Amino acid sequence: MTKIIQLSENLSNKIAAGEVVERPASVVKELVENAIDAKSTVIEVHVEEAGLQKIRVIDNGSGIDREDVPLAFERHATSKIKNEQDLFRIRTLGFRGEALPSIASVSKVEVITSTGVGEGTRIVIEGGVRKVLEPASSRKGTDFTVSELFYNTPARLKYMKSLHTELGNITDCLNRIALAHPEVAIKLVHNGRTLLQTNGNGDPRQVLASIYGFKIVKKMIPIKAENLDFKVEGFIALPEITRASRNYISTMINGRFIKNYALTNAVIAGYHTLLPIGRYPIAFLNVIMDPILVDVNVHPAKLEVRLSKEKELSELITNTIKQAFKKETLIPDGAVPKTVKPKSEQISLTLDHLPEDKREQLPITNNNNVKPREIQTLNLNRGYESSVLSKEEREVANKFVQSLMIDRKEREEPTIIHESTSLETDVDESTPLFTNDNSIHTNSTENESIVDEIIENDTEQFEDISEVKSVSSNRVPPLYPIGQMHGTYIFAENENGLYIIDQHAAQERIKYEFYKEKIGDVPKDLQELLIPITLEFSNDEYIKLEENLDELKKVGLFLDPFGINTFIVRSHPIWFPKGEEKETILEIIEQVLAMKKVDLKKLREETAIMMSCKGSIKANHRLRNDEIQALLDTLRKTSDPFTCPHGRPIIIHFSTYEMEKMFKRIM
Repeated sequence: MTKIIQLSENLSNKIAAGEVVERPASVVKELVENAIDAKSTVIEVHVEEAGLQKIRVIDNGSGIDREDVPLAFERHATSKIKNEQDLFRIRTLGFRGEALPSIASVSKVEVITSTGVGEGTRIVIEGGVRKVLEPASSRKGTDFTVSELFYNTPARLKYMKSLHTELGNITDCLNRIALAHPEVAIKLVHNGRTLLQTNGNGDPRQVLASIYGFKIVKKMIPIKAENLDFKVEGFIALPEITRASRNYISTMINGRFIKNYALTNAVIAGYHTLLPIGRYPIAFLNVIMDPILVDVNVHPAKLEVRLSKEKELSELITNTIKQAFKKETLIPDGAVPKTVKPKSEQISLTLDHLPEDKREQLPITNNNNVKPREIQTLNLNRGYESSVLSKEEREVANKFVQSLMIDRKEREEPTIIHESTSLETDVDESTPLFTNDNSIHTNSTENESIVDEIIENDTEQFEDISEVKSVSSNRVPPLYPIGQMHGTYIFAENENGLYIIDQHAAQERIKYEFYKEKIGDVPKDLQELLIPITLEFSNDEYIKLEENLDELKKVGLFLDPFGINTFIVRSHPIWFPKGEEKETILEIIEQVLAMKKVDLKKLREETAIMMSCKGSIKANHRLRNDEIQALLDTLRKTSDPFTCPHGRPIIIHFSTYEMEKMFKRIM
């Protein structure tokens, strides 16, 4: 008796269903893709109980001929390919002929279809067994209903996730299909409630708006690139719009949604230092290429593909995104809060910045909430209604504003004044409600050293690259300093409104671009050490460092063997952060030891980030107006003056309109 037997067709279909039909979303995907292959322009998907109870897909496609209906539910029966050569030039979404028999083997299926000529056909299949085959109505298209999914495979049904999760998978699947085919009107209805509806006008922005909302779409920019092999189109969100997952990066190839790690990383690389650590962008890319360059027959659900020129496509995507951002001003707007919610940590404006003679000019009121030397409730946050002042408080505040103006004029400091910044509509003269710290910290030797570093070092750093990056100064308008808050945030203004700058992030960006350029060249000028630095390591660390001595030299680190498991450093580049040479060397070595394989490009990048962070001014350091102005002017010369190397924003903008709205000047 033979041990090897031929499996029945029904059992074979159930085995195939284990790969093709994982969950209700898999059924929706296969049926909708079949409808698109049938040239449908309108597709409706109705699901009940997240698809476990019922899935119904209605389209207006070409339909199926009556003699082909039974054959469509046989394994490997398809109209998409004819021979072996077609397998390498696939232009349709489906081609294997496995989906329909797999679905029919684990559910109850009813299909009514017609080509629009003559009568249609109705077929009913339960658990892979045909029950009914009869004539039906002649409406052109196909009405495909799947009921009681996995009713005959209880083990599979047991491991389904919650209804909410399964519905989320269906929604996500249809969202991506709708993005890939904006020319098709797609509607998703769950238990009678519409979850997605596109109009099929061919504009991806309309689909993006249906998925993410109009506010997100308004902050997305189009990208387009083309070479001999690829054509790339799509939309990418500004860096201020981020998510905690890579799942919001949608990549399509020839109208098919695919998951490709290299292409996803190419999108992220295009943002480079514009994204905060651990955050990812919203992006939609559609790649058109010759089908011979892509193999889609490598995954049961056809989600993964192999590309013949994956590296070239990745570089094209990365460079296209980078160039798109070079044309944009990436300063996020300050949002006007909608809720009225007082904050206990509101910033109060004290009069300690004023000389004693100026303070005495302020009137003493009987209002317990207004002290003669402090205005407690003048909120400098984002315009909460609780910050509306009483009449007495406004009088005191306006007196304070006028005294600031007099004080500024006495010191002959230029200030741009907007009428819209006054506290009352009938006050003609006004000034921003921030004082600079010019008269407070000028005796600090620590701050003077910081000033020298900002004015002299940053200027020197950009002398050799200012020509290349002079265009970038047009991306950030000229800014005129007003003052500081908490020795950390710089307030500046121009005709467009108020700007808040993170001083540490600003100098971090400046130094990052300087160090990145310096590290890219093999250093010629070295600082010889009077007392060399000796470094000891474990045996395995020593071996790895010894293997990468040439790579370390390319980032300015010169290690010479010096005994057992020991290296000696006799010199270093002159641009290493002063006073932190040893710490910098150890940081670079730690980065090398952490890498499984040393990547010179990545090593240079991480080294530049580390050195820029160490060498930048920290929080709670007071700066004078000339220091602030020097920092802002140098920042404008950088190639990307909008985020620090870690992706945190440098500048936030509040337009004049937003400021007036905060203070209820306009409603």
